Amino acid sequence: MSPLPEQSAAHPVERPVPTSADVARLAGVSRATVSYVLNNTSAVRISEPTRRKVHEAAERLGYVPHAAARSLRAGHTGIVLLPSAHVPVGPLYSAFFNDLQWALRRLGYTAVQYCSLGMDGDAAARAWAELRPVAVVSLGEIALTAQGVDLLKRSGARAVITLGPDRVAGAHALVMDQREIGRRAVAHLLGRGYTRIGVVVPQEPGLELFAGPRLTGARTAAEGTGALIEPLPLAYEEEAAAALAARWRALGLDAVFAYNDEYAMLLMRALQDEGIAVPRETAVIGADDLLLGRLLRPRLSSVHIDMVTGQRLAELVHRVVRDPDGEPERHDLMDARAVHREST
Repeated sequence: MSPLPEQSAAHPVERPVPTSADVARLAGVSRATVSYVLNNTSAVRISEPTRRKVHEAAERLGYVPHAAARSLRAGHTGIVLLPSAHVPVGPLYSAFFNDLQWALRRLGYTAVQYCSLGMDGDAAARAWAELRPVAVVSLGEIALTAQGVDLLKRSGARAVITLGPDRVAGAHALVMDQREIGRRAVAHLLGRGYTRIGVVVPQEPGLELFAGPRLTGARTAAEGTGALIEPLPLAYEEEAAAALAARWRALGLDAVFAYNDEYAMLLMRALQDEGIAVPRETAVIGADDLLLGRLLRPRLSSVHIDMVTGQRLAELVHRVVRDPDGEPERHDLMDARAVHREST
């Protein structure tokens, strides 16, 4: 008799994948009962002892229901797709999305982040549709089209929600008007008597989605006042901030809206290292109103952003999933107000 070949890492023996039939045999019930129990089907009454036997058998075998097969039966999964942002979002938005994912989980959904880097709107919509999500919540850096929204809905998505400055036909819109942040910041500086105002424009890829509208809002606030608005491209690097600070006096600016608190802290430290007093020579205001900015000396003035909570957005997703034929809605996602502190 020939010896059995030795198992090796190169030729592992594959273990059979457990099926619902295996669970049914071990639990002593029908496959239909296994399906009812593991899919939490409320239309069929199953006794608690039977439910317990099915769950114990599934756990013992390591059986997990097949999401793709379940989606074929239902037309969609329980997935809420959150296309991952292609922008370096700060603490404010990170906290918002973390809150959103926990709220979706509590409502029984599976939040899945999807990388769509390098895709345009229609290509991204096709890729998302392949996962049969029950809902898609898109940050807005990928320009979804009406055709993309229609494709997602025909593929089983009951809710398509966009976060951004523009509405897309067929989708629910959560409007994030970044112009208001720039307008509030510059209106605050004008009100404090500053008239030659720099506006930091980050050079990091992807931030133009936020930076462009904030600069537009800054210019809107200054219209008719005679004030100067000077765009200041800046990379988020100490060397770049130091180089800008070194030529600051030549620019002749008396204030700066530094895009957000992180850029404001970076630039303020560089200005102070250059011997430029804040706010006596140059006032500085950021945005997001982070705790760290209040710990600086001087304390940082900032634009406080009141965003809708992740819980409220999750509840909107849940409501639209249950009533997918309602008219698309528009909701303002945030409000903004300037908070005066020592740096201005």
